[in-house]
Amino acid sequence: MHSNIIRFIRDLYNGRGIVPLHSPVFIGNEKKYLNECIDSTFVSSVGSFVNKFEEMISQITGSTYAIATVNGTAALHMALMLADVWQDDEVITQSLTFVATTNAIKYQKAHPVFIDCSPQTLGLCPITLQAFLEKNTYQNTQNQCVNKSTNRIIKACLPMHTLGHSTDIFQIIEICKQYNILVIEDAAEALGSFLNNRHLGTIADIGILSFNGNKIATSGGGGAIITNDPVLAKKAKHLTTTAKLNHDWEYEHDAIGYNYRLPNLNAALAVAQLEQLTLFLENKRNIAYQYKNFFKNNNDVHFWEGKYFESSNHWLNAVILSNKKEKDNFLAETNRAGIITRSLWKPMHHLPIYQHCEKTDMTNTDNIYNTFVNIPSGVTLDK
Repeated sequence: MHSNIIRFIRDLYNGRGIVPLHSPVFIGNEKKYLNECIDSTFVSSVGSFVNKFEEMISQITGSTYAIATVNGTAALHMALMLADVWQDDEVITQSLTFVATTNAIKYQKAHPVFIDCSPQTLGLCPITLQAFLEKNTYQNTQNQCVNKSTNRIIKACLPMHTLGHSTDIFQIIEICKQYNILVIEDAAEALGSFLNNRHLGTIADIGILSFNGNKIATSGGGGAIITNDPVLAKKAKHLTTTAKLNHDWEYEHDAIGYNYRLPNLNAALAVAQLEQLTLFLENKRNIAYQYKNFFKNNNDVHFWEGKYFESSNHWLNAVILSNKKEKDNFLAETNRAGIITRSLWKPMHHLPIYQHCEKTDMTNTDNIYNTFVNIPSGVTLDK
């Protein structure tokens, strides 16, 4: 039924047998830097590659500070602490996201509030956000935003830049400013994506990146907190290194800290990957445009461009089917043929662990989940 699509994707990826959804490409200094790291014996959370990694992230994103973490989830968890989110606070986020976004909120014993997504961005919808805040909240005497139905303070808003495409982040920030809500950008998938010449993750007060194995540049695991605020940066660095005070031989800690520092071994891999980032991004944008042109002539399966297509890193490309049955058939057929395709994440409000959480109408979110499929999007350069 979709043999022409299967054939096109296989040809795009040089006719190889199984075409993965997104696999890493190691064509640079990865082995060299890993050997240097091993030879130095600094393979844990201290070493020159960690410092270099942070410097490169700052240069790439234009952020003043970058703090390396062991993964993107740890970066999210720390960002929520920096935003002063604690037990029984509330955090507005989207239901269509990877579970780590919502899990990080629960790590702080806070409560997620789910807002519907925009079909144009797949990210948190600013119109729905504005309507929810106008109808369901009030400002207390401390100028905090309080949820009328729960009497809990809404401390933060955590939108995600879905599939590497920007959400309407400027509108979201403007709305949240009116309600004294701090915005954290989940830019886990958005390395190399920009909006109005600003790298995603640097537009709000705090942002995070991920360097998991399925990202454009990987450190195996790995994440980063990015900010222009020196106070937040200093606190993040301190807390992610077990809140240890500097001393030549004593072990002194002045707060409950976290062992969230990225190992030097992983940073060595990341540095080599970041050296290839421009090449990777050019390749991925070319892939996205080839998909766009191919699917122009397909009446049954449509390529999703998104509102900010031109400025995206195109981490994962997506197609739209007419309904859930057609989506499931497409997934089954392509995977049987060795073309690895995947559904978007099951929305959080459908998971038993989060289905009790407050939410707005989820028409857009459910429709996106029922019709969207991610197709192979990895770099096609020779490995």
